[in-house]
Amino acid sequence: MTDAVSTTSDKAGMPPGSLVYVGDIHEAEFTLSIIDYNRETIEEQSIQSIDEILPYLEKDTVTWLNVEGLGDVKLVESIGRILNIHPLVLEDILNTHQRPKFEEYDDYLYIVLKKMALGNKEFSVSYEQISILVLENFVVTFREKKDDLFIPLKQRLGNSKGRLRNMGSDYLAYGILDTIIDQAFALLDSLDEIVELTEEGLLSNPTSETLATIQRLKRELIYIRKTISPLREMLAAIVRSDSVLIQERTNIYFRDVYDHALRINESIESYRDVLSGLLDIYISSVSNRMNEVMKVLTVFASIFIPLTFIAGIYGMNFEYMPELKWKWAYPTLWTAFIVIPLVLIVYFKKKKWL
Repeated sequence: MTDAVSTTSDKAGMPPGSLVYVGDIHEAEFTLSIIDYNRETIEEQSIQSIDEILPYLEKDTVTWLNVEGLGDVKLVESIGRILNIHPLVLEDILNTHQRPKFEEYDDYLYIVLKKMALGNKEFSVSYEQISILVLENFVVTFREKKDDLFIPLKQRLGNSKGRLRNMGSDYLAYGILDTIIDQAFALLDSLDEIVELTEEGLLSNPTSETLATIQRLKRELIYIRKTISPLREMLAAIVRSDSVLIQERTNIYFRDVYDHALRINESIESYRDVLSGLLDIYISSVSNRMNEVMKVLTVFASIFIPLTFIAGIYGMNFEYMPELKWKWAYPTLWTAFIVIPLVLIVYFKKKKWL
């Protein structure tokens, strides 16, 4: 469980640039880790104080500072002071309700986006804001919580012949973006499986649980779409950027991430259409089911109407009803009761009403 610290409304009335953490505490303590590398060497370590990054600022290697846990506002403020980051950017880092965006400054780039992952419940999606600062030979990532998201990227850094080790901070930023956005593909695979199972259940035996599943998926897709849609605009801005911090040879990789975002967005749109179709099918199935029930009831009522008519006639208390005195009147009446339904059933089947 996470403990809410502050909401956006708590900042009402504060001046711009006021540093207040808006979000949930996912980690009891923040953790700082540094990876410093070039083509020949790589060094990875955890640090206890932000002052330990100062020696890396003077080196010509690429340094990646990863901050996990945003509950410590003073820590973020210290990083901003050391790297000369604008207070409004720091404010956005601490406000975890940002929409994905890209901002250019003279000495650094600021990127913020959401990571999506499957939650603990059946197709529940957890969201985490990740902020990225890209400087010359220095990259900082700010995360709300600690998990294994960047382990594959760190493993790639272990390969001295890979592009990560042989290119600059802009390519590292691309690698981070690519890792975050590709998480959505795993999410889409799970969504595809659940939609398929829901469709099978809908066609075989539509129930109120099926309707609840469709509504839950539609509601979750709304949040996913709100997260994914701004990515296109953000990545398009990166591709169009003429910042000196993004080299021309790296631009093609950002275009590749942009294509990934387009594919994800198109998939989300298609799933939304599919779920709308499933909802229509559910309504039609329930309606058809009701029609079938009504048809059966109508047929039974139609069979028993003539029988009720006959029984009503001979249930009248008139003294002079000649049939009442006939010896074979009772068996004849039962014969009529049996023959009439059989004739009607044959007639209904011939008309394909049954």
